[in-house]
Amino acid sequence: MTTLILLRHGRSSANAAGVLAGRTPGVELDETGKAQAARVVERLAGVPLAEIVCSPALRCEQTVAPLLADRGQAVVTEPGLAEVDYGSWTSRALKDLAKEPLWRVVQAHPSAAVFPDGEGLAGMQARAVAAIRRHDVRIAAAHGPRAVWLACSHGDVIKSILADALGMHLDLFQRISVGPASVSIVRYGANRPDVVSTNTDSGDLSWLRGSAPAADAPVGGGAGTQGS
Repeated sequence: MTTLILLRHGRSSANAAGVLAGRTPGVELDETGKAQAARVVERLAGVPLAEIVCSPALRCEQTVAPLLADRGQAVVTEPGLAEVDYGSWTSRALKDLAKEPLWRVVQAHPSAAVFPDGEGLAGMQARAVAAIRRHDVRIAAAHGPRAVWLACSHGDVIKSILADALGMHLDLFQRISVGPASVSIVRYGANRPDVVSTNTDSGDLSWLRGSAPAADAPVGGGAGTQGS
């Protein structure tokens, strides 16, 4: 099984302003987000990345740019990892959206949430998971089952991918936190996905370099990761 690193984009100007950016073009990282993107390079130092896959949003492209420059790699743009199409909610202040009746649906029953003139969260999860699974199979075939690859996307998109990997109904996905520039790690095995970590924003990840994925879940919890 390959190892997937899910990276949320760094903090954007819209995040800092409390605005739902959605698919608004041109939304950039703020200074904090740029610093977070630089730290990602440090965290992944020494970890070989077979491929880097990215949402088409500028803030995601800016987040992986330092990593691409450091590695001399090219990015694979994946529309299936694009931000939720929030429709007429796009570019509105979160404090105002919290007053909308749909807000409670998004919080308590997200699988039923469909944004006006946009897409539903269930549809978003379906296309995002399909994209991740497709790339995982492709990368395993091209680079071998021990390949490590990275996908950069958005908060709700990554939360939905993690919910699927955890076997959680989408209605529970608001229990998962995915902060700006956080890293989550998933391995897709023949029997089940293995969620190694979620929402980490610090710490050396060089242990991934020498970590061999196991086919079965360790009974009793296992001995932990082994450094190279």
